[in-house]
Amino acid sequence: MTASPLTPTTRRPLTHLGFIHLVPFDREHPRRGLDEGIELFEYAEQLGLDSGWVRTRHLQYGLSSPAAFFSAVSQRTERIGLGSAVIPVGHENPFRLAEDLGVADALSGGRVLPGLSVHPPGYSEEANDLVFDTGWRDEDYGYGRIERLRSLLAGDPVREVPPYRGIGGDFDSERVEPHSAGLSERLWYGGGSLRSAEWAGQAGFNWLVSNISSAENGLTGFAEVQRAQIDAFRSHHPEGDAARASVARVIVPTDGASPEQLAKYRAYAEARTPRTREVHGKNTIIARDVLGSLDEIVEFIEHDLAFNAADDYLFELPFEFELADWKHILHQLATRIGPALGWQPAQQAPTRAGRAA
Repeated sequence: MTASPLTPTTRRPLTHLGFIHLVPFDREHPRRGLDEGIELFEYAEQLGLDSGWVRTRHLQYGLSSPAAFFSAVSQRTERIGLGSAVIPVGHENPFRLAEDLGVADALSGGRVLPGLSVHPPGYSEEANDLVFDTGWRDEDYGYGRIERLRSLLAGDPVREVPPYRGIGGDFDSERVEPHSAGLSERLWYGGGSLRSAEWAGQAGFNWLVSNISSAENGLTGFAEVQRAQIDAFRSHHPEGDAARASVARVIVPTDGASPEQLAKYRAYAEARTPRTREVHGKNTIIARDVLGSLDEIVEFIEHDLAFNAADDYLFELPFEFELADWKHILHQLATRIGPALGWQPAQQAPTRAGRAA
């Protein structure tokens, strides 16, 4: 493989392994998909994976409320990290989102990993009026929205508490409640441009990149583009080379798959490959899905510039698959691919039933 100008290619130690899931559901039976999502998180924890992340989807058949989902998952798991990849904060009131994340983090014992992004409303004007209210035309949908969310999560005061006058109970607080210590330090920014990478670094966030990015500064190779972003992120971060970065890609292992699964996997990857051969719009590029055996997947990761620079790897689960397929992918990830890359499963916590006994 030809060496990229973005050298060296020595791979950083893999410290964290997880997955990203859409939590898709049927229009007429949404609970079934949500229950399967919870079951998948339970299974991932049993395998020793470090984290499970959920996408946020509005006006689609995918999870729209990560905080609510995490609150449910927290009651069926003990250890696994609960990440969002990502919450588009433009859809959120930062104050209310801080409250919801605080509840989920308190219930989970400090396991929520909020991944965030920000961009202005993108629907038609009529839809924007319904989704964002008519004030969206005057709202600021820049990075400041996320900085406000972090301040609220950190417990910065919102107001001065008036003296208690004996009416209604002495329950008033000056900050967002419940306050979950440490939550504001676990924020990730999901981005795909050098501008976002530099801002996330300067702001002291963690950095998350996935299978969609932006070709910039003459770079069009997907791994080169993401490596440049990771390098820019760390060069602007107060912690420098120690700043944490995660790479997420669609990776589908074929080992251990049934003949029916293998046919499904191949058809899925083949149908999606053409979109990776061109630049979309101004500069959007899409990574090719990685379909292959253990050896092929490990070789790909070991030679990919973005993975080489990352601390965490996340496998993006295909939307169109089913629970058995997702479990197959996670089993291969935790029992074969991860260990082949130097990762070890997390120690299992006692189950709730075991502790009760």
